[in-house]
Order: sequence, then C-alpha cells, then structure tokens
Amino acid sequence: MAARRAGDPRAGFRRAEEPGPAVPQGLLRAARKSGQLNLSGRGLSEVPQHVWRINLDTPEEAHQNLSFGAADRWWEQTDLTKLILASNKLQSLSEDVQLLPALTVLDVHDNQLTSLPSALGQLENLQKLDVSHNKLKSIPEELMQLAHLKSLLLHHNELSHLPDGFGQLVSLEELDLSNNHITDIPTSFALLINLVRLNLACNQLKNLPADISAMKSLRQLDCSKNYLETVPSKLATMASLEQLYLRKNKLRSLPEFPSCKLLKELHAGENQIEILNAENLKHLNSLSVLELRDNKIKSVPDEITLLQKLERLDLSNNDISRLPYTLGNLPQLKFLALEGNPLRTIRRDLLQKGTAELLKYLRSKIQDDVTSPNGEPPVTAMTLPSEARVNMHTITSLKLLDYSEKQAAVIPDEMFDAVRSNPVTTVNFSKNQLNEIPPRIVELKDSVCDVSLGFNKISSVSLELCMLHKLTHLDIRNNFLTSLPEEMEALAKLQIINLSYNRFKVFPGVLYRITALETILLSNNQVGSIDPLQLKKMDRLGTLDLQNNDLLQVPPELGNCETLRTLLLEGNPFRTPRAAILAKGTAAVLEYLRSRIPA
Repeated sequence: MAARRAGDPRAGFRRAEEPGPAVPQGLLRAARKSGQLNLSGRGLSEVPQHVWRINLDTPEEAHQNLSFGAADRWWEQTDLTKLILASNKLQSLSEDVQLLPALTVLDVHDNQLTSLPSALGQLENLQKLDVSHNKLKSIPEELMQLAHLKSLLLHHNELSHLPDGFGQLVSLEELDLSNNHITDIPTSFALLINLVRLNLACNQLKNLPADISAMKSLRQLDCSKNYLETVPSKLATMASLEQLYLRKNKLRSLPEFPSCKLLKELHAGENQIEILNAENLKHLNSLSVLELRDNKIKSVPDEITLLQKLERLDLSNNDISRLPYTLGNLPQLKFLALEGNPLRTIRRDLLQKGTAELLKYLRSKIQDDVTSPNGEPPVTAMTLPSEARVNMHTITSLKLLDYSEKQAAVIPDEMFDAVRSNPVTTVNFSKNQLNEIPPRIVELKDSVCDVSLGFNKISSVSLELCMLHKLTHLDIRNNFLTSLPEEMEALAKLQIINLSYNRFKVFPGVLYRITALETILLSNNQVGSIDPLQLKKMDRLGTLDLQNNDLLQVPPELGNCETLRTLLLEGNPFRTPRAAILAKGTAAVLEYLRSRIPA
C-alpha cells in the first residue's frame, strides 16, 4: 500500500487542516465536466473547502499541466448540480454550501448532523434535499424559502417541532418525516397542494389537522405507528388519495370515505377497531387491499361484497365468529387471511388450504346458509396472543422471518422461538441498529437461502453466518464492514452478495474462492485494486459493480473476464478507460481493456 500512496494523485490535496481522507483529483476533474460529485461512504468528518469552492477556484491540475487537450479545458467547466455526501461522519455542514448556487440535488443522508446551515435557504435551484438518518433536532426557517423544492427527506432524525412556514414549500411533491418525535402538524400544511406523498409514520401524533384535506394532489399518506385515536372526517374528501396507512395507532373506528373514489389500499391493522360498518366500505369502489389484522372486529358486513376490485383482505387476529358467505363471490380476491379468529363455521384445516379453497367453500355455502344446530362442536382457529405479535402467517405460509425497520439493537428471542420446526427460507433483519449478526441465525442453517441485513451497524461477519450452507443471496449493504472472514468460503451456493456502502479498502479475497457467485455489488466503498487473474477463475460471475471506489487503475487483464455481462466502474479516480468508453457499456469496456494487454 505504501508504494501506491507515494504516487497517489490525491496526495497533493492532503492539507493539514482537513480531517479524514481527501477527495481524489480525478473525481473533482470528472465533476467539473459532469456537474455531479459523489463523495458517499468516504469517512469524511467535514467537507473539504475545495469541494464548496469547486466552481470558483482554479483547479489543481491547471498549476501542474499547462498543455491542455480539448477534453481538459477546465475553464469550460459545468456548475455542480448534484452533490452526494451520504454515509460519512459529518456533524455539520458549512454555510459555504451557498457557493454552489446551481445545486438541484443535495444528499447528506446517513451522517451525524445535528443542525442545518441557514445558507441552504439560498440554494434557489434545489429540487431534492435528503437529510434523512441524521440527528437533526430542528429545521432552519430559511429552508422554507426553497420555492422549487420537490422532494424533502427528513426521516430518521430527532425532530419534535416543524416550522410554521412549512406551507411556503409550494412545489413539494414528496415529504418524508417518518421516524421522528413530531407531536403536531403545522396548519400551513394545507398549502402543500402539489404534495403527492406524505410520510408521517413513527412519530408521536395524537391527531391530524382537518386542513390536511386541502392537499388535493395527495395520493399516498402514511400515518402508521402514531397515537391517533380518530381520523378527521374531512380526510374522506381527499379525492386523489390512493394509499392510506393507519397501522399501529389507537383507532376505535374507521372513517367513512364518501369521496375517496380512487382509494386502492387501506391499511389499518393493529388498532382497536371493534366495528366495521357498511358506511365505512360502500364508497370504496377502487379498493384492492384492505388490511385490518390485529383489531377487535366482531363481524363483517354483507356490504363487503360491494368491493368488487378487492384483491387482498387481511382479517387475521380479530374476534370474528362468522363470515358472510357472499365473500366467496368477490371476483378479484386472491388473498384472504382469517387465522386467529374464533370462526365457528369454518374448520381449521380449511383455513390452511389457502384462499382458492376457502372461497370455493364459501360459495358452496351460499345456498344452504343455515348452520347445523346439532353438528360437531365448532373448531376455532385461534392462535396464541404471543404468536400473533410474531405473525405466524408470514413464517408458515411465506416462510419469511421478518423483523425489519424496527430500529432494534437486537432481534428478540421470541422471533427465533416462533420458527421452531417451520423451515424459513428468507430472513429480513434490515433497517435496524444491529451491531452484530444475531448468533441464533445459525438455527436456520438447514433452510435459509436469502438473508437481508442491510442498513444496520454491523462491523464484522460472524462465523454463524458462514454456516448457512444453503445461502444463495446475502444483502449486507450500508453497514460498517471493512473485511470478510476466510470462513465464508463455506458458502458454496452463494450467488448474489451486496456489500455496497460499507468500508472496504481492499477487494475481499474470500470472494474469489466462492465460485458460485454470479453478482458482486461493491459500490460506494474505498476499494483500491482488483485481481483480474482471480476474477477470471470465477466462471459464473456476470455482474460486478465497483462504482464510486478508489480504483486508480483498471488492469487490462480484466478484459479477459468474458463472462461479465455488467461491469460498472463509474465514479473512480482512474484516468483510463475514459468516461466516453465507459458510457458505451460493458462489452466495449472489456474489448478496450483487451486491446491494452501487453503483447
């Protein structure tokens, strides 16, 4: 490594006052041409000054090289329009962000920001701002001046209060405020008449302002995981609404929806709804998904058969004792979940045969809609309350163990306990706060094929994971990995591995020895070199993504890896192949590389 560092073009940027790794010259040069700069996952604790001044200062290469070809005319540079600083260690952003007035996209997600500079309000061309997954406690009022902003992503922060002037963001089409500590929504939200998607999930809202109904373009509203006891009746006048998520609140009833003619999905599971009225349902002509699991519903009205477009109906874990047999006549219904109800007329074994058999049975009973008074005692299909929380349906029917997006530091034992002898093929523990891979994952070694552990804080791959000998797909992106253990060679069936957005400085050597691999995704790391002779031995490898790494050169021998169908190298500081060749696609790049192999 020392030898490589000596000739490293980045060395000139290492100024004493700049913490963390410097920005490769090649990236800055490319950014002046393309107007886009991606510095994600580089361990930056602050943004180097020359990034803010990229369009103001004479570039470093102008001092070093006075004979410019047409391709190197730095004075014909493009203003920076897109800056990605995601997955670093930034604690603040400089007011110098105002030196980039042409920015349309600024992405600073997954850092440690506690505040935002007021100068952001001067970026009048900004259309997308992503500051999610930080530690923001407030938003500067100046942000409300961004009249062209279309997408504002603020999820996973520590916001408890929103500026009253929010309604000034009149161009906003997407607003994500989920996973904060917000208790109130400003009434000025009513002015956001272009908003299409609004996510308020996982906050501390006790009510929604009725004015929210003025958002006439809103198609998707997510209020899951709050403390809502009622929904304003005016919500029912929102004519554009297509998806409404009200899961995990404290609702005792559903609103009526006279104007929601376009509503396609209504998710209201895990509430305290006791009564389902005909009035709640009869206007929902477009509804295809109705999810009401884990409530206290006692009966289903016959009017449910008016929902002619219904495809999925989930009523599991309620108090329903009988169903209208006419449910069997719903023409589009493909999924009907009823387990965990004290149904008297439907045998338990029938529930386990799947939706088609169940509907057939219901249709057969429409004729003789009389229950036998002296038949066998009813067999109930109740499940234990503890199992209901774990969702046994996904484990038994979908063979899926899902504990994702919970911000959990550990996976509860009851999840693994619930699996027991059920063969689980898919595990999803993504989007939590895991520091390590759960050791009990080894219990699933005889069945699990697909494991997702992305978006956690995992810094090493455990030996337990290396024992999952049936594993074909491993997604462990957006973690803190710097290396992989040699024991992973035992994963002989592994076909796809996603290691993007980690902290690898070298290509993990063990991957060369997993010969079943077909796809390696390693973008947004800091990999400095690859071994083309080892890669050539991987005769099933079709996709290799090395975008946004620190490759200073591409070995010509890589051209001999003829099984590669997709080779992605953009965003690295090498000089050749040039961007024009990369743009022609994989076959052209491989051919170019082969032409450069010394005879």
